[in-house]
Amino acid sequence: MQEHITVDGKKIVLVGTVHVSPESVQEVRQAIEEEAPDTVGVELCERRYEIITKKKQWEEQDIVKIIKKGQTYLFLANLLLSNFQKKMGEEVGSEPGAEMVEAVKIAKEHDMPVELLDRDISVTLKRAWNAMGFKEKLKLVYVLLSGFFVDTEEVLEELKNQDIVTELMEELAQQAPGAKKALIDERDQYIASKILESRGDIVAVVGAGHLQGIKSTLQQKEVSREGLESAPSGRSWFKMIGYLIPVIFAVIVGYSFLRGGVDVTLRLLWMWFLINGTLSALGAALALGHPLSVGTAFLVAPFTSLNPTLAAGWFAGLVEAYLRKPTVASFEALRDVRSFKDFYKNRVTRILLVIAFSNIGSTIGTVWALPYMAQLLG
Repeated sequence: MQEHITVDGKKIVLVGTVHVSPESVQEVRQAIEEEAPDTVGVELCERRYEIITKKKQWEEQDIVKIIKKGQTYLFLANLLLSNFQKKMGEEVGSEPGAEMVEAVKIAKEHDMPVELLDRDISVTLKRAWNAMGFKEKLKLVYVLLSGFFVDTEEVLEELKNQDIVTELMEELAQQAPGAKKALIDERDQYIASKILESRGDIVAVVGAGHLQGIKSTLQQKEVSREGLESAPSGRSWFKMIGYLIPVIFAVIVGYSFLRGGVDVTLRLLWMWFLINGTLSALGAALALGHPLSVGTAFLVAPFTSLNPTLAAGWFAGLVEAYLRKPTVASFEALRDVRSFKDFYKNRVTRILLVIAFSNIGSTIGTVWALPYMAQLLG
C-alpha cells in the first residue's frame, strides 16, 4: 500500500506495511529500488532501531540497570508486544520488523542516508499512560496480557486485508482515546514533521495504520513537533494519594500518642509494619522470589509505602537480580515467553513478577492498614 505526495517540490512516497508480512518486505525493497530516493525513512526511534538491528546487544542488557533506571514496566511492555508480533510472524515466516530491517539494508547497499522517523518509545508510552484514565489503563493492560491467549490464525486471516489495521486504530480510538492520541495522532504528526525535514525526496516506510494520518498531516505543509518530544508528569489521583499517605499516617500516629501514649503508638506501628510487610512479602513469594527477596519486601514495604518516590518491589527485585542474576541465555529465551508459566521459568521475567507482585502487595497492605489503625483508635 503506497501513497505518493509532493510538498513544495519534495517527492514523498509513503509505504504502508504490516509488521509481520513477507509481502511488505518485498514491497519495501521494490519501492526503494524503483524510486531511488535521496533518503529512506523508517518508522523507528533510536531505541527500537537498536533492538531490531542489534538484537544481541538488547539480549545482553543488565536487568539490574533496567530496574535502577526505572525502565521495568517499559521493558515488560516491549516484551509483551514484541513476543505477540513474533508469535504471528512465525506463522507467516517473517520476523517482526523485517520490513524495517530490509529498508535499512537496501539504503545502505545504495549509500542512501537512513532517517529514523519515530518518537522515542519511552516518551510515547509515558505520554499515553499519563493521558489515560483508570479504566483506559485497565483496558490497555488487558490488551497486552491477552496477547498470550489470542488466536493467531484468526488474526493472521484478518491481517491479509491491510484495512484491518486501520479498523484496529479506530477501535483503539473508541476504547482508549487518551492512548490513541499519544500512540497514533501525535506520532502521525511527529513522523510527518521528520519527513518534511529530511533531505530531498524520501521513501518512508511506516505502519499501514499510520498511512492516512501521516498523509493528511503532510498535506497541511506546516507541521511542528513542538511539545511532543518530552513526557510531562501526569497528575493522577494515585500520585496525589501517594503524597497524602504519609500525612495521614503521621496524623494517626500523632493522635495515638496524644491519646494513648507510647504503648498504643507502638501497637499501631507494629500493625502497620506487620500488615504492609506481610502482604508485600506474600506478593514476592507468589512470584517465587528468593527467600531473601521475600524478606527484603517484608522489611522495606512499611517504609517505602510512606515515600511516594520509592516502591518495595524495586528493592525486592534488585535483591532477586543479584541473587539470581539472569544469563545471556535468559535474555535470549525472552523471545520464547508465551504464557504465564514461562514468566516463572525465565529469570528475567520472574524478576519482573517479583517487582510487580511486591508492589501490589504493599499497596493492598497500605489500603488495609490505614483504616484498620484508625479504627483501633475509635
